[in-house]
Amino acid sequence: MASSPSIEIEVDDRVVRVSNPDRVYFPESGATKRDLVEYYLAVGDGIVNALRERPCMLHRFPKGLAGDKVHQKRIPAGAPPWLETVRLHFPRWNRTADELCVTELASVIWAVQMSTVEFHPWNSRRTGVEFPDEWRIDLDPGPECDWATVQRVAHVAHEVLDELGAVGFPKTSGGSGLHIYVRIPPDHGFADVRRGALAFAREVERRADGDVTTAWWRKDRSPEELFVDYNQNARDHTIAAAYSVRGVPNARVSAPVRWDEIDHCEPDDFTIFTMPARFAEIGDLHAGIDDEVFDIAPLLEWAERDEAAGAEPPADPESDAAPPA
Repeated sequence: MASSPSIEIEVDDRVVRVSNPDRVYFPESGATKRDLVEYYLAVGDGIVNALRERPCMLHRFPKGLAGDKVHQKRIPAGAPPWLETVRLHFPRWNRTADELCVTELASVIWAVQMSTVEFHPWNSRRTGVEFPDEWRIDLDPGPECDWATVQRVAHVAHEVLDELGAVGFPKTSGGSGLHIYVRIPPDHGFADVRRGALAFAREVERRADGDVTTAWWRKDRSPEELFVDYNQNARDHTIAAAYSVRGVPNARVSAPVRWDEIDHCEPDDFTIFTMPARFAEIGDLHAGIDDEVFDIAPLLEWAERDEAAGAEPPADPESDAAPPA
């Protein structure tokens, strides 16, 4: 099949050339590269807010979902000179990578031109890469754990956050789970944030009537349980950003939701076809996250309490730094 003619997209004061705009990326719906561009333009303020100043790994599908997925850290040669990056060091391999650092919507559209579907940012910013400013609570259901369990556990997590005085910003994962983000001051390294995240996860586990596990090894988890994945706060562990499309057939989106929507929504409610109208109506539900900063000192006190009672500290992640791609 012949390639479709390139198009030029004006994004603020930039012009981004998009090649093969009619290439089908999502065979189930027929959604194309052009549709993906139009989606990200429609939620532009939201996706930029989610990615701003963060190192970002790109999940690319050069042939659409029918082809292979590429996890890309390094920005390729030939990127436009205005594209901003951050240089990261990966100690395990003693290698570096210059990752995309979004500061404007044009850089998102450029990444889509490069066949990016999913955006996976770090939970720290380039001004202090080793010091996270975002605590991520990942409610990750096992293969036999249903959405109703995710909904129940989300409310338990909300209850604990309220007691701490922390404001959580929930979103669907775009898969089968739910994420909750909490803004924190960048005063602690990844190890401390993950240790605090495990203490929080254990508190949710205690209150969740058998729905939750914090077991490190997959073999130790029941497929019917929900894993509160504190490991997503480890260095170089990333999850899909708010408003990121996911590489699944129906083009689901990781969608910010209000707490009072959780009982009435399903992951499939949020796709590249439904989100533009929703965003136009309600705007970015995570727009105020930077105004709600929570000091994790109480979580570290919980960690000390648990460890004094015999609980194990977090196991070392299998890799604190994946090799640059």
